Amino acid sequence: QVQLVESGGGLVQAGGSLRLSCAASGRTFSSSAMGWFRQAPGKERDFVATISPSGGTTYYADSVKGRFTISRDNAKNTVYLQMNSLKPEDMAVYYCAARINTIYSYSIYLRSNEYQYWGQGTQVTVSS
Repeated sequence: QVQLVESGGGLVQAGGSLRLSCAASGRTFSSSAMGWFRQAPGKERDFVATISPSGGTTYYADSVKGRFTISRDNAKNTVYLQMNSLKPEDMAVYYCAARINTIYSYSIYLRSNEYQYWGQGTQVTVSS
């Protein structure tokens, strides 16, 4: 069993920055691909970013490319999402997700149904 706990959400003005953290329990973190997704009110949960178990491969949604950076610290069992130049359309609940026991250290996953574990979410509010 894996538990994921997100933190770092809050209220920020447009153009500002936030860094989200996701702390994972268990011993499988270093072999898990990790992802960030977001869900705005009345909308589906969308992919934001993903990182491979080794941290060497990342991928971003076009809407956040160049503004957001995903990273991980396997020694701390934590994945991060640095969000810069935030826009009102970035406002959503952000979820961390884990796909454990990934076979390849360079694998990444973009679909929500490819992840087995989810955090409870953290709210990001961007004021214009």
